[in-house]
Amino acid sequence: MSQTLTLDPATTALVLIEFQNEFTSDGGVLHDAVSEVMEKNGVLANTVALVDKARAAGVTIMHAPITFAPGYGELTRHPYGILKGVVDGNAFVKGSWGAAIVDDLSPADGDILIEGKRGLDTFASTNLDFILRSKGITTIILAGFLTNCCVESTMRSGYENGYRVLTLTDCTAATSVAEHDNAISFDYPMFSEPVESSAVIGAL
Repeated sequence: MSQTLTLDPATTALVLIEFQNEFTSDGGVLHDAVSEVMEKNGVLANTVALVDKARAAGVTIMHAPITFAPGYGELTRHPYGILKGVVDGNAFVKGSWGAAIVDDLSPADGDILIEGKRGLDTFASTNLDFILRSKGITTIILAGFLTNCCVESTMRSGYENGYRVLTLTDCTAATSVAEHDNAISFDYPMFSEPVESSAVIGAL
């Protein structure tokens, strides 16, 4: 893939999904759940290196954190599944340390902050699609958490919406190596081009 991958920075966006302290940092509510995959794949270091290269090349950098008001009034009164875990853990509360984007990936001048993410699919409750189309973006590169949840949900919508979707196999993490590897092996190739960050850096 690294030999054939071509990218036009002017029509490419790197979408960073939930690189927030709850996932990325010691003390985060969900950090212990993803730390094994993060460490195995070098997720944070790989992502930082890619962002620096992509930003310098003129790729649009987008940050897509998930946040909720205290009390989680945006959600159903009886959350279930992954969002129940968020509520039970009191995670991603707006204004909290846990909801903040990790310092290593703090938005820089010219980056775009996608606001309003309240669920799994970044397209569903935000103006991501509007911004991408307004800027003439045709290729989206996805990184973040969780491999088989928010990243996968966003990947599927991006595919359905007609974007060229690249998913970064070493800049994503799930709650187990098995879940991460399963998503990368069986789901990602159906709706995206799975690539390592080094291939993207090489193409830029």
